[in-house]
Amino acid sequence: MANARADRFSAGEQGLGYIYQARLALLHLLQLPEDTAVCLEKDDDLDFVDSDGGKSLASLKHKAIGDRLNNLSTDFWKSVNIWLERYKRDGRAASNLRFFLFTTGTVSTGSFLARLLPDRTVASDDGTTLTELADAALAESTSRLIAPIAIAFNELGESEKQDFLERILIFDGSPRISDIPALIRDKYMRPIRRDHREFVFERLEGWWTDAVIKHLTGDKPEGIFGYEVSDRLSSFAEEYKADNLPITFRGKLPADEIDTDTDPRLFVVQLREIGISSNRIRSAILDYYRAFEQRSAWARENLLVLGEVEEYEDRLTDEWGRYKDVAFEKLKDDSAEDALREAGAALYNWAEFETGKIESLRIRARVTEPYVLRGSYHILADSTPEPKVYWHPRFLDRLGNVLGVAS
Repeated sequence: MANARADRFSAGEQGLGYIYQARLALLHLLQLPEDTAVCLEKDDDLDFVDSDGGKSLASLKHKAIGDRLNNLSTDFWKSVNIWLERYKRDGRAASNLRFFLFTTGTVSTGSFLARLLPDRTVASDDGTTLTELADAALAESTSRLIAPIAIAFNELGESEKQDFLERILIFDGSPRISDIPALIRDKYMRPIRRDHREFVFERLEGWWTDAVIKHLTGDKPEGIFGYEVSDRLSSFAEEYKADNLPITFRGKLPADEIDTDTDPRLFVVQLREIGISSNRIRSAILDYYRAFEQRSAWARENLLVLGEVEEYEDRLTDEWGRYKDVAFEKLKDDSAEDALREAGAALYNWAEFETGKIESLRIRARVTEPYVLRGSYHILADSTPEPKVYWHPRFLDRLGNVLGVAS
């Protein structure tokens, strides 16, 4: 099938460029000293600022496979146009600026741009200066786009031209947007088990995207520092160790509206039976949702050991049974409904507020997020055909009527 003609109104390439900008910024910030900050869309696509205030302005070009740069490539000269303005603004030779061009393309053999590649050696018999090479290239141009850039370049003195050009580095063959995740995983996530790296990268990039948005909207105008990335990556890595699990549903809300009065689920019915307030029931529904979804996420990422959830629920049920016996100890067959509801509320209060203090009731030693434990009790209270935990002392006796009403 023939390739579809590109829509002239499509913003796909532009959108790809913005994503590439953020991803490449993350990759290079991981490679630089931790006290380096990066700003996006400030003086250039990316500005890297070191601890001494030195600034490197970076232009990014995500090009088609096989693209090449030559003496008159507009990608290069459009970047030069930006850099010239900043160079003049900041005092020319007295400025602390450097200029980088990151391109997925490659510099053509024989182009003077090859002199701007990192670690490029100059033959001892080549006495041609960068200024002479640039002047010669511009003299050959008939491009209307390049003409005003040539004028701006020629406003510099000879020594300033040389100084300006010596500040430029071209990093050709830069990684393509789809290659960056694997580069970060393989180079900067080695302390993390290989089967967990993809999930850690997803979380790191999610945090990074949020940080970039805050920076671009002005909530974080100073830029994003390398140590922030290191700290966040370290925090994520800690969650994937043997005694811990990642917490990814804190603050998340279910898609459906919460209705505490008519929700038919068994764990909610149980709470209404002991007179728990609507606000507390809403909190319980959130805990149930977050715990359930969190367990599902752990399972998808293969983070749970075979039988680990079942063994965890057995511990919760056993501890519940012990406290239930205490809470219901003074009840009698003819105890009034108020006494029954009061005992059930006391048992539920224990489960909601006291169990978090018991280390043996954590699914793993360092998993202390409250919704994991609280929500797990609600999952047990929602079990069918019969709940594994309950709050009202007579709930099991009334279960048939409750299920009949719910249906």
